[in-house]
Parts: sequence; C-alpha cells; structure tokens
Amino acid sequence: MTAYDADVLVVGGGPVGLVAAIEARLAGYTALVVEPRSGAIDKACGEGLMPRAVTALHRLGVDPAGRDLAGIAYVRDDLRAEHRFAGPPGRGVRRTVLHAALADRADALGVERVTGRVLQVTQDEDGVVAGGVHARWLLACDGLHSTVRRLTGLEARPPRAVPAAVSRVLARSGPRTARRFGVRRHYRVAPWTDLVEVHWGRRTEAYVTPVAPDLVGVALLGAAPVDVDAELAAVPALADRLAGAAVDAADRGAGPLRQRTRARTAGRVRLVGDASGYVDALTGEGLRLGFAQARAAVAHLDDAAGYERAWRTETRDYRLLTSALVAAATSPLRGALVPAAVRLPPVFAGAVERLAR
Repeated sequence: MTAYDADVLVVGGGPVGLVAAIEARLAGYTALVVEPRSGAIDKACGEGLMPRAVTALHRLGVDPAGRDLAGIAYVRDDLRAEHRFAGPPGRGVRRTVLHAALADRADALGVERVTGRVLQVTQDEDGVVAGGVHARWLLACDGLHSTVRRLTGLEARPPRAVPAAVSRVLARSGPRTARRFGVRRHYRVAPWTDLVEVHWGRRTEAYVTPVAPDLVGVALLGAAPVDVDAELAAVPALADRLAGAAVDAADRGAGPLRQRTRARTAGRVRLVGDASGYVDALTGEGLRLGFAQARAAVAHLDDAAGYERAWRTETRDYRLLTSALVAAATSPLRGALVPAAVRLPPVFAGAVERLAR
C-alpha cells in the first residue's frame, strides 16, 4: 500500500491556499500546506471581499474583523454612480487580518503547515510528489506567477508577435497592449464612506476600501510604471481626502495581472485561484473566485474534467465582464465609462449585483 504524507498537498499558504486546505479537511481529507513565507502573508490587493466571498468564509467558520461594505461607487471628477448591494454586505478586511483568521481555522481543523519551496513536481497515476511531500493530489494555490503552473506545463503559450505595422497603429490608439500592474498603499484616516470607491483617473483606477476604523487601502491599477503620488494628485477629490494622512507601511505591487493557462488540470494537479489564470483586478473578485475554485477543486479531486467544467462555470461572468471592462479602460472609450454608468443606473446595478452574487 502506498504511504502518503497527506491526501491533499496545497502549494501556497495565502488565503486561497488556506481555504483549499480547510475545504479538504471539512471533506474528510488530510491536508498539508507548503509555503516559503512565515507569519501573516501580505500582498498587493484591494482587500474588499464581495458579499459571496463573505458568505463562503462564514460557511467555513471564518469571520475576520473588518468594515462592512455596502456597495460600489464609480467616480470621475464630479460624476458619481453608485449601487448598494441588494443583499448582505461585503467586507473590507486587511489582508494580514484575513490570513490570520484563516490560519487559525486551518490549525483548529488539523491542517499541517510547513515552510518550504516547491522546485519540482513529479507524479504518476497514484500520487504526486512536490516540496518533499508525497500526496494523493496537489492543489496549486501559488498565485499569479505560479511555479507549479510552469513546472506542469499548464501555462498558455505567449501570443504570437504583432506585426510592426499593426503595433504602430495600436500604439497611436492608446495603451491597449500595455501590461497592467497594481500597487497598494494604506492611509491612516477614518473611512468617509461604506462603499468601495473606484476613482477613474486618466490612466489608472484607484480602488479605495475601508478596512478598519482608522485605515483605508488604496489600490491603483494601470500600465507600468504606476506612480502612486502622481496618480493620486491627478484625482483631486481623492487627494483632498487623503491630504495629511499618514502612510501606513510600505507600498506593495503585483503584476502583470493578465495570466493565461492552457488548462487547469494536469494529472493529479489542480490549479486554483490566481494560479489558474487571471484577467485583471478591475472587478475586485479575485478572492471570491479563488474560494469558489478551492471548493470545486476539492469536490472534483478524482474528476479532472469535472473541475475544468466547474472552473469555467465559476469564472464565466468574471472573464466576460472583466475582459470587456479592461478593453474599454485601455481604449479611447475609457473616459465614457463613468458617464455611461451615471446615465444607465440599471445596467451598472445589474453588473455589480451579478458580480456580488
């Protein structure tokens, strides 16, 4: 009989990895998480949990402290479109607070966590070995730049080179081909709203999320380089709110945000969360999707095709809506997005509710 160190090996100990391990334990499997970093893991993200993500955490017995989020607002100059969620609120949660709450729950359920780095993955029809651990299945939750994705050959081939003449035309029409990145900064200031405000600047979007009684996070998305001070100065309404507020900790960056995969499964390996492919952070759904994928991966450990179908179902709306938004945001249509949301409130509300639920 084959001896396993665990039923499920989770590579990556961030929130999605911990959720995957918790899901495995709740399903009756043993779970082991391999992560090179220790302590509460921080990273660049908007820190706003959509209502469905909060519901998913509650189902797992996790209730992190934070600020209720009542909805989403799009803001540009003196234009403002906002929609308040029809159901329960979302929540703004400092990333380190979320990680600590998930780690406590994982520990309580008997999830083993070890410090290590995966440099090689080998597998056969019975199991997989990575990071010195022999398991029945491997869930790769190791983020945008997933090592497991690369090692298992699941990264999509880079797009074919664009002919020089076409490239020059695209360059004249705007930054649509530029890779997008994110930078997050925290300010010590009392939140002035219970909404996530998305301030649309000339070349970046600034996501403002209340995460504590005296702390807001500002995540800027756009083409590199993202100069936080310069971009905020170009959004006077937001700059005035933050004037004089102390910056809390160092800025954190992430990207490029666009990541493509040719498949989400390879033998006994499943890609979960950002590792499985990512479009952009424009809709703020990364964790909601990651949690849903973790649940689906555990439910389809012995059914690769079933996980592929579940992955596509869970991500379909996100991929379609986010791709359309990114295309508009990186084109001459960018300036029309907020005015359109103001003029068509039912459309804006419908999009927000679809993503929230």
